[in-house]
Amino acid sequence: MIYQKNSPCGCNRNKANRNSSYSSKHSHKPPYKQGKSFAEINALALGSLTALLHRWLPDGVIQGHEYVALNPTRLDRKRGSFRINIHTGRWSDFATGDKGGDVISLAAYLFGLSQIEAKNQISNMLGA
Repeated sequence: MIYQKNSPCGCNRNKANRNSSYSSKHSHKPPYKQGKSFAEINALALGSLTALLHRWLPDGVIQGHEYVALNPTRLDRKRGSFRINIHTGRWSDFATGDKGGDVISLAAYLFGLSQIEAKNQISNMLGA
């Protein structure tokens, strides 16, 4: 048998000596610990949405099932057009047409992040 001692996964096999017990799906990539999914982080964030909104948009107020605040991404002088549904996380700025369907997209919008960066930031904030 021919062995390769520096294989990152420690399998010690080289390509020239694969046999039937060697899985064709075997990968030499190091194991990657995947974090929680977007859906899981959104669900966790919904449970803390009011607290997150008070932190992100401290000038806001709750009106019925919506959090109404000034939009910090533009020169907004009066509350009313920027609203976040506190039950679903859906949000919209009716003055500009900007909108999103969840807490992650809201964080990405507010802080100029990608969706994955926003997901990771929220995950870190919530200790998930």
